[in-house]
Amino acid sequence: MIAVDTSTWIAFLQGDGGEDTDLLDRALEDRQVLMLPVVLTEVLSDPRLPAEVSQTLSELPLVEIGSGYWQRAAELRAKVLAKRRKARLGDALIAQSCIDSGIPLLTRDRDFRAFAAAAGLALLVG
Repeated sequence: MIAVDTSTWIAFLQGDGGEDTDLLDRALEDRQVLMLPVVLTEVLSDPRLPAEVSQTLSELPLVEIGSGYWQRAAELRAKVLAKRRKARLGDALIAQSCIDSGIPLLTRDRDFRAFAAAAGLALLVG
C-alpha cells in the first residue's frame, strides 16, 4: 500500500510522465493506493476538477486520523522547523498520516525529505 502526495496526483491527472506517475498508475491498477485526508482536500479544491475525477478520488480508501494525530503532527513540524528546514503545515499533516499508518509516500515534492530525515517518513520519490 502507498499514499500519494498532491504533487504526484496533479501530475498524474494532467497526463505528465514520470517515474512517480508510472508507479501511481500501476498502484491504482493493483488497488494499492490509500488516500490521505489532506491530499483529498487539496486535490478536490481545484474548481476545474471534473466531477467524475472527484468522484473516483473520493472512492479511494481513506486513511483514518487517530487520537493524538494533531499533537504528533505539531511535534513533527516543530522538529523539522528546529532544523531550519521548510515545513509547510499541509506537508506536516500528510507526513504524519503516513508515519502513523506505516505507509510510504509517493511524491515529487522534495520538501518531504526533511520529514524523512526528522522522523523516518518512508518516501517513494519520482
